[in-house]
Amino acid sequence: MTALKTTPFHQAHQDAGAKLVDFAGWELPIHYGSQIAEHEAVRTDAGMFDVSHMLVTDVAGANAKAFFRKLIANDVAKLAFVGKALYSALLNDNGGVIDDLIVYRTNEAETRYRIVSNGATREKDTAQFHKVGQEFGIAFNPRYDLGMLAVQGPKAIEKLLTVKPEWADVVHNLKPFQGADLGNDWFVARTGYTGEDGVEVILPGTEAVAFFKALQAAGVQPCGLGARDTLRMEAGMNLYGNDMDDDTSPLEAGMGWTVDLKDESRDFVGKAALLALKEKGVAVKQVGLLLDKGGILRAHMEVLTDKGKGETTSGVFSPSLKQSIAIARVPKDFDGDTAKVLIRGKEVDVRVLKLPFVRNGQKQFD
Repeated sequence: MTALKTTPFHQAHQDAGAKLVDFAGWELPIHYGSQIAEHEAVRTDAGMFDVSHMLVTDVAGANAKAFFRKLIANDVAKLAFVGKALYSALLNDNGGVIDDLIVYRTNEAETRYRIVSNGATREKDTAQFHKVGQEFGIAFNPRYDLGMLAVQGPKAIEKLLTVKPEWADVVHNLKPFQGADLGNDWFVARTGYTGEDGVEVILPGTEAVAFFKALQAAGVQPCGLGARDTLRMEAGMNLYGNDMDDDTSPLEAGMGWTVDLKDESRDFVGKAALLALKEKGVAVKQVGLLLDKGGILRAHMEVLTDKGKGETTSGVFSPSLKQSIAIARVPKDFDGDTAKVLIRGKEVDVRVLKLPFVRNGQKQFD
């Protein structure tokens, strides 16, 4: 059996009393005692998540911009200034999602960029980067020496700045989906996966434990994978492997907004397949489901609508709503506001909602 990989924060997790589990080959905290308390800390105060299993890759080359315009479905030409971030799907030739990732522009000349991609997909992501990068003469530098910590919640920035007061001007000037290089391998970005304000901090692995403990002392709650999942579900955010995968088009997974087809002369991997799918007609769409009472919605449950069957792709009990929620794919022409889900062989009524369920701590539906 292969030993689990650990992140630079591993000792801090142990010291904080984390319950550690195997997550895609990484030993990561599922919770530190109460998943619900961790979830609520992020919705009402401040919490932090170790996301160092995600891979930071620095990319350099005279043709780096052209490389990214070929590599991903969104268009890096939108990155109008240094530090701007772009969310995109990385597609295969069939238009399926290899991964979802964020690209940052890191210099004026558009010859340097930074990719942050998922931990569970790092081998196939890296293979695709190299495959597409060959014709553009790109150099890749995977930053295994770095850690990454998400600090999220309405008081996240205030508490972060009690630990790093010298960052105040930089952080206050960041708008969502912008990052800043702070020097000495510290990087801060106004991004996250919870539906709350906050930042993600990339930092030298050697400084990870001290940073974690300083934030903990400032009242930032350590949070595990359990709370991360309920938070991202309430925020209507896809999880790779559940709500999208190699066989799912971004057009089927609620990610059509990340596909940029405006520049007809730009060719990117998977474009022909997406255009063919659009021509044929996308058969499904993504919606949210809310169970009023009784039972828990889980992934891979059958959804029954008056236009045919669908399927849940993720489901949890929502601590904020005190109800069970799911993300589902249903027939494209279904536009009802109720459906049924098969739970243990029984048809159970659900409400059909637009995502997200919760944003900035507030319920998004009546």
